[in-house]
Amino acid sequence: MRRRNHMPTYTFRCREGDVFDERHSMAGVPANTVCPQCGQPAVRLPSAPHLSAAGSAAYGLIDRSARSAHEPEVVRGGLPGAPRRSGGGYTSNPLHRKLPRP
Repeated sequence: MRRRNHMPTYTFRCREGDVFDERHSMAGVPANTVCPQCGQPAVRLPSAPHLSAAGSAAYGLIDRSARSAHEPEVVRGGLPGAPRRSGGGYTSNPLHRKLPRP
């Protein structure tokens, strides 16, 4: 089983304007590093965190759920996995005949 590297990525910029990313643990991230292209000191830039390890399928579900709050999808047919009813909407179970009818 292959282990994934879950260390955050940090963005740095040197005095020459080169921008690059490095991976560091959250406890060991430096404020400064050396630019791999020009060798000049580089400072860490503020960036938005990536807090989710969800895949694109999960993001698609989240987006569809958010959209459905304003644009509900039309549902056709029964629920997935639900048993199909025989004609007339009545059950064939004899015990159900004793139940009160509306």
